[in-house]
Order: sequence, then structure tokens, then C-alpha cells
Amino acid sequence: MLYAIISTDIENSTPLRQQARPEHLQRLEVLKSEGRLVLAGPHPVIDSDDPDASEFSGSLVVAEFSSQDDPQSWADRDPYVAAGVYVEVMVKPFKKVLP
Repeated sequence: MLYAIISTDIENSTPLRQQARPEHLQRLEVLKSEGRLVLAGPHPVIDSDDPDASEFSGSLVVAEFSSQDDPQSWADRDPYVAAGVYVEVMVKPFKKVLP
């Protein structure tokens, strides 16, 4: 089943994000290499294609997991959580309809 992991950043999270980003991306690469990652990325505060030009308000990961406990456990171990980037992380089942 697909799950959406929807995270909300603390204010001024960029320095913490930059510090934890390599480990965060490494975990996403594992999901990708296993064929389980549908999409992942941050929510910029402003409309900009340059992610270094703005703060972020959160992140979204959509990936395949066996049960709802698995994505919650995965999200709880995210380096951004350990670094204090996120104020909230929500996991919801996700049904892909399009494309």
C-alpha cells in the first residue's frame, strides 16, 4: 500500500535541514533503489524552483510500505526528525489515481 508522509517544518528550519540533508537523502535513495518511492520533496515557502533561495514549510514523501506501522517507524527515524527540523509528521494511506 502507498502511504503519504506529510511533515511540517519548524520556523527557520534551513540550517537544520542543511545539516541533516545528506542522511535524509540517503534514506530516500534506499526506498528508490527498492522501487518503493513514488515521489519526495520539500514544500518551499515561496514559489521558487531554486530550493536554496527559500525556507521550507515541510516535506512530502509518497512510498510503498507493507502496513501503516512501517511508514510511521520509517518517518520516526528520519534524520530531519532527529535534527529537529519537523514540528509534526503525519502518515496517511495514499491511493494513487492519476497518472
